[in-house]
Amino acid sequence: MARVVRINRIVLPKGVGPLIAGLFGAIVLIIVVMSSIYTVQAEELGVVLRFGKFVRMTEPGLRFKLPLGIERVELVPVNRQMKEEFGFRTAHVDVRTDYRPGNYADESLMVTGDRNTVVVEWIVQYRINEPKAFLFNVRNPVDTLRYASEAVMREVVGDRTVDEVLTIGREEVQRVAQDRLQELLNDYQMGLGIEQVALQDVNPPGPVQDSFNEVNQAQQERERMINEAWAEYNREVPRAHGEADQLISEARGYATQRVNEAEGDAARFTALFREYVEAPEVTRQRIFLETMGRLLPRLGRKIILDDAAGQILPLLQLDSPPAREEGGAQ
Repeated sequence: MARVVRINRIVLPKGVGPLIAGLFGAIVLIIVVMSSIYTVQAEELGVVLRFGKFVRMTEPGLRFKLPLGIERVELVPVNRQMKEEFGFRTAHVDVRTDYRPGNYADESLMVTGDRNTVVVEWIVQYRINEPKAFLFNVRNPVDTLRYASEAVMREVVGDRTVDEVLTIGREEVQRVAQDRLQELLNDYQMGLGIEQVALQDVNPPGPVQDSFNEVNQAQQERERMINEAWAEYNREVPRAHGEADQLISEARGYATQRVNEAEGDAARFTALFREYVEAPEVTRQRIFLETMGRLLPRLGRKIILDDAAGQILPLLQLDSPPAREEGGAQ
């Protein structure tokens, strides 16, 4: 036997139905309006997609789009400088920024060209130059940027020795890594521009850091001793050259003096010989007198005796000091 079910009809008060319909329409209108309005900030560009397909780009300001999911907007910060960190992470940004090393050996541990191991920490600063390329050409562009940066940095570090990476070659590593990373991103057409690749810190791994520091100290000591040796060399060699030049100059002066004296003696002898040839007796007597005039002052006290002299002791005055004679002789 069939069962009969009676449904009671709900009767709304007069005027309530239009009110509900109006309220529902207002809600739908609000949803439509809210889904049609969006704001693009000053540092952004809006990329409008219609059912997932690129339609247009919009400038900063209050903008409108088709509602109810027909058009969707991706806001891309084209005027903001962004960065990716490798080997460390920023824990707190303030007047004094705190960095957290953490365990990031998988991205920071590298091998140099001379088969040494170093821990490289660096940052990549970039901007989005082409929003459309950034959104559509590569899936997960930020992850791709990180992978590309790691590959480039390992390649650059692997082409250099550990000393170059740690000391004198840091600026070159940064420059070459930036250029190669930009070339790679251009090949991928990612719409990114690399503004800077900066090495934050480069150190040997922890287990060998003490030994590495000892090697560095030994190298520094060697360089110090080499510099001191060169300083001594630069001090002694010029002094020796100066002394040699002085001795050579003195020898040349002495040689010139001796030659001039010899030439003068020869000229005087020649002149004397001419006079002797003209008047031998007079010249001989003059030479004798001049010679005695030079020799007698050197003899000291002189006693000249006559052949007929007798007792001479009273004349010697042995107790009295000798008188100083002309010419300084005693």
